[in-house]
Amino acid sequence: MTLLSCARTLASEYDVALVDLDGVAYRGPEPIPHAAESLGAARDAGMGLVFVTNNASREPETVADQLTGLGIPARPDEVMTAAQAAAAVLAGRLSPGDRVLVVGGAGLVTAVRAAGFEVVTSADDRPVAVVQGFAPEVGWTQLAEAAYAVQRGAWYVASNLDLTLPNERGIAPGNGSLVGVVRAATGVDPVSAGKPEPTMFALAAERRGAVRPLVVGDRLDTDLGGARAAGFAGLHVLTGVSSARDAVLAAPGERPSFLGADLRSLHTSHEAPALRDGWWTCGRAAATVRDGRLELRDGDASDALDVARAACAAVWAEHDAGGSVDPASVPELAAPQG
Repeated sequence: MTLLSCARTLASEYDVALVDLDGVAYRGPEPIPHAAESLGAARDAGMGLVFVTNNASREPETVADQLTGLGIPARPDEVMTAAQAAAAVLAGRLSPGDRVLVVGGAGLVTAVRAAGFEVVTSADDRPVAVVQGFAPEVGWTQLAEAAYAVQRGAWYVASNLDLTLPNERGIAPGNGSLVGVVRAATGVDPVSAGKPEPTMFALAAERRGAVRPLVVGDRLDTDLGGARAAGFAGLHVLTGVSSARDAVLAAPGERPSFLGADLRSLHTSHEAPALRDGWWTCGRAAATVRDGRLELRDGDASDALDVARAACAAVWAEHDAGGSVDPASVPELAAPQG
């Protein structure tokens, strides 16, 4: 399993981009450089866009308004939230009109109601399911009601299991941490609807009638892991959480199909590494593994991404053959600037 080749631009080869938000389109209140113009150019090239987020607290309209305000025009139907995915999971098992105890914000309440369920807030209302998503206002009272309902046999569903939630002040507890409170009280693990589960990506692709969808994300564990789980190609951009070094060391289920510095990589071709005389080469860069250690030939300073691509191929091939690679031999790989 290695990186893919794409002789045309990704925007020409794939019909819909399933785009993560934080770390890809924006960072906090600011757009990421080149995001707006790159996504606009993708639309102009005929590529559809769906913005896919593990955030379950906000309405799709709110997300679309934020993107539009950042110069990335978006419609509510181009936003797929973990709340909508969780409601779809519920719909796959429950009947219309069933009572669901919702622990979360307005986005989750709206999605559950739109799926045809009655929203309740107390275990005494005898819900058949509990669905939990992050919202800043979630506290002990809601978590306790969820625990009581799960103890009484309610099916437990979570919008996602992200342990942390980065924001402008630092790293805050995410929905997965709050789920841990209910899990500790009940001993029950929830079904998760969000990334890296494939549900959201499958729903987003189905919504747009995509034949060749491309997942675009910055996190290997959620975005690219979800792409692999859904069977979709994945572009890892280096503008957020996971680095190029992380991609080299990625577990098989989290490996990207393509590497790019930022969203401009939607508009370039991508060369897959090739094995020549024991070295994986990409452009002027080359990499191999000897005695469990990665060795690099860097080419020149313009080859930063090609170095990372060659390193991915060499390390992945070694692991796939049953070998091992000392992580200390894998350096930090700088992303191209500009």
